[in-house]
Amino acid sequence: MTHNEQIAALRKDYRHSELLESAVDADPIMLFHKWFKQAIESEITEPNAMCLSTIADGKPESRIVLLKGIEHHGFVFYTNYNSHKGQQIEQNANVHLNFAWLELERQIRIKGIAHKISEAESDLYFASRPFESRVGAIVSAQSETVESRKALEDSMSEALTKYEGTNPPRPEHWGGYVVIPEAIEFWQGRTGRLHDRLLYTKEAQAWKLDRLCP
Repeated sequence: MTHNEQIAALRKDYRHSELLESAVDADPIMLFHKWFKQAIESEITEPNAMCLSTIADGKPESRIVLLKGIEHHGFVFYTNYNSHKGQQIEQNANVHLNFAWLELERQIRIKGIAHKISEAESDLYFASRPFESRVGAIVSAQSETVESRKALEDSMSEALTKYEGTNPPRPEHWGGYVVIPEAIEFWQGRTGRLHDRLLYTKEAQAWKLDRLCP
């Protein structure tokens, strides 16, 4: 069997659970909380890992970031505002989030608008981070070219010495975004590829719920 044939033959029949309209909340944020709690209880590695997609010059770019809160009816993450994703969000705030919890045969897709959170909120979260993580955020010019690994480590070593015994301040270029959802799709794998797909779409102040074909 060739490598491509091996890839094509990879299959799994999903039988873990079901997703029915009669068993879900009218508010998708509540359903997200429920699913996220189940992901934590299932001891999934990094259940808060999500794929963040942005637009750069009309082309999508994706990377994994970590969800750090569900606030203001949206999904919060933190980054360097000068990074590629930060610059792209500045140009086009339309983003897409994707959670994949394969152990539970589940996926959540979120389409929304990214907004910067307040400086006070970013300060509060930054202060809660481990010391080395705070220093790393100061040292790293995220997404920019660096001469070598040694150059990066030397900068980190110098900064650790500089800030030792202090409370490193949050850089102005580092902070949080909240993604306010316009649509959220919950996907539950089902047997025979007849998967459950429930799509919530925001209409005015309410959520419209539709079932999508798998």
